[in-house]
Amino acid sequence: MSRTPRSRLLRGAAGLMLAGAVHALTFAPGPLPDWALAITQILALAIAARVTLTAPSAKQAWARGWLFAFVTYAVGLYWLFISMHRYGDLAAPLAVAGVLALSSFLALFPATASALARRYTPLENGAPPSRILAATLAWAALWAGFEWLRAVLLTGFPWLNIGYAQVDSPIAGWAPIVGVHGMAFVAAFVAAAIASLWQPSRKKAMDSRQALAAGIAVALAAAGWPLSRVDWSSPTGDPLNVRLVQGNIEQSQKFDPALLEQSLVRHLEMTALPPAAGVPAPQLVILPETVLPIFQDQLDPRVWEAWRGVAAQRNMTIAMGVPLHDRVNGRDRYTNSVMGFDGNTPVEQLVAGSTAMRYDKRHLVPWGEYVPPGFHWFVDMLNIPLGDFDRGGERQTPFAVGGQHIAFNICYEDLFGPDLLPALLPGPNGEAGATILVNVSNLGWFGDSWALRQHLQIGRLRTMETARPMLTATNTGITAAIDAKGHVAAQLAPLQAGVLPVSVQGMTGLTPYARFGDKIALALVGLALIAAFGSSRKTRRG
Repeated sequence: MSRTPRSRLLRGAAGLMLAGAVHALTFAPGPLPDWALAITQILALAIAARVTLTAPSAKQAWARGWLFAFVTYAVGLYWLFISMHRYGDLAAPLAVAGVLALSSFLALFPATASALARRYTPLENGAPPSRILAATLAWAALWAGFEWLRAVLLTGFPWLNIGYAQVDSPIAGWAPIVGVHGMAFVAAFVAAAIASLWQPSRKKAMDSRQALAAGIAVALAAAGWPLSRVDWSSPTGDPLNVRLVQGNIEQSQKFDPALLEQSLVRHLEMTALPPAAGVPAPQLVILPETVLPIFQDQLDPRVWEAWRGVAAQRNMTIAMGVPLHDRVNGRDRYTNSVMGFDGNTPVEQLVAGSTAMRYDKRHLVPWGEYVPPGFHWFVDMLNIPLGDFDRGGERQTPFAVGGQHIAFNICYEDLFGPDLLPALLPGPNGEAGATILVNVSNLGWFGDSWALRQHLQIGRLRTMETARPMLTATNTGITAAIDAKGHVAAQLAPLQAGVLPVSVQGMTGLTPYARFGDKIALALVGLALIAAFGSSRKTRRG
C-alpha cells in the first residue's frame, strides 16, 4: 500500500518533467517546426496550469510549478554549458552546476506565481463558471507578472519568456500593443482555460457555461489575427543598401593575440568585396560585436588608415563592434560599443574612439561585462576575457546614413524591449527617431546551439513591438534581415563566413507599445488580478 502513493508521485513528477522539457523546445524552430511551436507550448503550459491550480495545497503547487519551470530552463538554456566549459575552461561538473543553479533560481518565479494562484483562486472540480474564469485569469496574470519581474530584477534575465513561443501564432498580433509580457498573459490565459476544460470523471458531462473562460481566451487570442494586419508604421525615405558581415571567427581563436591580424584581414576583405552582379553597392557595412577584440587605441593607427581607406574607396559607411577606451573628466572609461565612420572621418577620431557615430552598450551582462560585488572569485575561475565596463546613456543618437536613422543594440540588449524605445522617439534637440534597428552580437560563445535560433526569435518579436525592421550582424550566426512585421527576409547559415546584401526600408510611426512600453501589459495584468480576486471573493461569500 505504501508504494502506491509513492509510485503515483514519481509518475506525476516524471510526467511534469517531460512537459517542462517539451516546453523548452518551443522557443525557436528546431527540432520542432515553426508552425508547431505555439500550440505545443500552449499544451505544455496547460499541463502546468492544471497540476498547479488543482494541487492539494499552495505548497505543492509551488513545488510542481518549480519542477516544470526548472526543467524548462535547464533544457532551454543548456548552451550556457558550452560557454563555461568549452570556452571558459570551467570543469564540466562545475559548468553543469552553474546551469542548474541558474535554472533553479529562474524557476522560483513561475513557482511563486503558481503557488499564489492556487492559494487565492484554486480550480476545484465542479466549480461555477465565474470561479473557473477567476482561476484561469489569476494563473495567467500571475505568470505574466512574474515574467515581467524576472525581466527587471537584478538587471533582469528574460530569456525564454513564454511570449517568444507565440511569434508565429495569432497572439503575435498583440505585440505592437502589449509587447512580449502582454503576449505571455494571453498565452498563459489560453493554456489555463484549456486546462479548465479537463473533466476528472467522464460520467459527468460538462456544462457549456464551464467553457466560458476557454471561449474568452480563444476570442482574445484570435483577435490578434486582425491586429496583425494593421500597419503601425509607414515607409520613410529610400531603402538603404546594407551589407552584413559574418566573419565566423572560432571563439577559441577570437581573443588569441597571435591571430588578431588574421581576423582583421578577413573582416577587412569581406567589407571591401565588390558587390555581386545585379546587387547595389552597399551604403552601409555592419560588422558584428567585438570585431576588434582589443581596445581601439591599442591598434596600430595604420590599420585604421586601411579601414578608412576602404570606406573612402567604396563610398560607404562602416559600423563595427569594438571595445572603446577613452578619458572623460580625467577618468578612464571603457565601453562595449559600435563605432561608425566613413572615408572623411579623421584617423585621430578612430584612434580616440570619438567618432560622431557611436553607440555604447547600456544593458551590461552581469559577470560578463561587469562583476557584481563579491563575485570576482567566480570570474577568476573562468578563462574568459571579462571586465567592468561603463554604461551608455538611455538615449543615444541613431546613426544617420542614406536618409535613414539607425539605432544599434548589442548582444542580449534586444531582450529588453523598453530599452530600445527611447531611440525611436525624437531627440531633445529635435533629432529624428530611429527608422531601422540593428543588433550586433558575438554568439560564438555558444557554438551551433539553440541560442542562435532563440536569439533570432527574440529579434523578430522586437520588430513586431516597434514596427521597425531589424538587422542582425553576428560573428557565427544567425546574421539576418527582419522586416517590420517580424518576417525573416534573408539570413546566412550559421558557422559559415559570408556577407549578406540586403535592401532595408526604414519605417516611421509609433506603436502603442513604443509609446507606453510595458505599462499597458502591466495594466492588463493588474486588471486581470483585480477581476479574478474580486470574483473569487464574491463566489466564496455566495
